[in-house]
Amino acid sequence: MLKFAVNLSMIFTEVPLLQRFALAREHGFDHVEIQFPYELTIEQIQAQLTAHQLSLCLINVPAGDLMQGGHGLAGIPGKEIEFHQAMQQAITYATALKVPSVNILAGKQPLDSDLLPCLNTLADNLKMACSMLADHNIQPVFEMINGTDMPRFLVQNVAQAQEMLEAVQHPALKMQYDCYHMAMMGEDVFEALKENIDTIGHIQFADCPGRHEPGTAIVNYVEIFQWLENSQYQGYVAAEYRPLKHSAASFGWKTRYFAD
Repeated sequence: MLKFAVNLSMIFTEVPLLQRFALAREHGFDHVEIQFPYELTIEQIQAQLTAHQLSLCLINVPAGDLMQGGHGLAGIPGKEIEFHQAMQQAITYATALKVPSVNILAGKQPLDSDLLPCLNTLADNLKMACSMLADHNIQPVFEMINGTDMPRFLVQNVAQAQEMLEAVQHPALKMQYDCYHMAMMGEDVFEALKENIDTIGHIQFADCPGRHEPGTAIVNYVEIFQWLENSQYQGYVAAEYRPLKHSAASFGWKTRYFAD
């Protein structure tokens, strides 16, 4: 049975983050993920996880100014110290909250920088991150983000992610595969999942175009979910979409594809 999670940063946004844990449990989820949990204290999060019998399966490493339109940290020459500090903060949260996987966002190529130094910086920082996380038995993953939503993102497709895996050469490092982002890049989501499942550590999904829940656009999630359920994939499969209307009305896919 697939281990489904719900992303509390994009779903249940009708209420503050602290109140979303209860809604996750109310809608039948055992696992949650949070993009950047650092607005809450570890104690606040732990209290919610305990109260609602949830596990936190993924967080992102702090990404500097990336989400505000900046370049980020991991692939930006000159920001190595900031990235190391961000890793330390992520590890503090992940170890305290027993988070099994941490996602590293590559960042965007600055307009005044060449691509190769950025990629080299990213590879070096990923090597460091893998070493740091290995000490705590935490899985490192890194994500491909489409170049329409985030222009100049350093890793935009599977081929680029494969090249980065080759550059880093660390057995623990895997891709975080977001079906929406790859569909936006024009890739065959189903075929890419099948071909790369051994190097994928975490999966997220939303329909495309629109980034709403499955069934609102053209991605064939019947095929994808059925294959994943019968595969050897052991990671989490996380709903990371923007509900078309109200969050509570967006979970038709659960009964459509997985009747209890």
